[in-house]
Amino acid sequence: MLDFARKVLETEADAIRAVIEKLDDNFIKAVHTILECKNRIVVTGMGKSGLIGKKIVATLSSTGTPSLFLHPAEALHGDLGMIAKGDVVIILSNSGETEEILRLLPTLQRLGITIISISGAPRSNLARASQIVLDIGFDHEACPLNLAPSASTTATLALGDALALAVLKERGLNEEDFAYLHPGGKLGKRLLKVQELMKKGAELPIVTEQTLMKDTIIEISSKGLGVTLVVNQKGFLTGIVTDGDLRRAMVRDKEMLEKESSQFMTRNPKTIDSEEFVLRGVRLMEQFTITALAVLAQDRKPVGILKLQDIIKAGVI
Repeated sequence: MLDFARKVLETEADAIRAVIEKLDDNFIKAVHTILECKNRIVVTGMGKSGLIGKKIVATLSSTGTPSLFLHPAEALHGDLGMIAKGDVVIILSNSGETEEILRLLPTLQRLGITIISISGAPRSNLARASQIVLDIGFDHEACPLNLAPSASTTATLALGDALALAVLKERGLNEEDFAYLHPGGKLGKRLLKVQELMKKGAELPIVTEQTLMKDTIIEISSKGLGVTLVVNQKGFLTGIVTDGDLRRAMVRDKEMLEKESSQFMTRNPKTIDSEEFVLRGVRLMEQFTITALAVLAQDRKPVGILKLQDIIKAGVI
């Protein structure tokens, strides 16, 4: 049984490798066609191909490409009204001769719809009616009877993922864009703004440049963040004092307690705008190997501190 299972997986892996070898300019044309589409991407397919089509629609939609699934049989009984000029239709059919699919073609042609077919038969009627053909042809299924769609559907699914993700890459979609499309769960938490997680108000440790270090230590200890912001007389951020700064100061200057914070602070600390995404703060912390960021308002005055510990606690990372 295990040997058979391994053979099934190897056959399906071989089907994907076969698709890799067949990738050509048609794939590039398909990506550009989807990118240039001003309306929606409509995916259709019967049976197992239809199930794969729904997954492709889900992947396209979740990566910023408006898409919908059209059932071919339902389309023949009124749902063709879901398709409009300017749409692009992706048709899945391993044989390229699926009856319900072929009956759709005259209407699609009358509407001037661009058809991208994913098929194992590049000389089929479907392929001849398509502007772009992506070949997933493989000589046999993983099924021991060579009947149940298996290797062909796996290859179709993998090629659909490659198509959707290539479009994502060309669009330049970033993590924040992706999070907008996934407001639930952990992905949605990446939409949190800095102002929603930062320490602010009475929780915010802050001293002036003239504050003595002994009082700066009290401020750091009382707020419990291991850091305090330092501002000048106009209220603008000029530095930051961390626990590490305190330890280094004590080693090199035994009289530091009676000196001003400006003598020991780290100047030009890393900052982030309160309206930025928390995810941006994570990147800055990773880039500079720090665990806290000073948060500035639009007037560039400090309004908070963003701590890595709070980001982790919120489940953003």
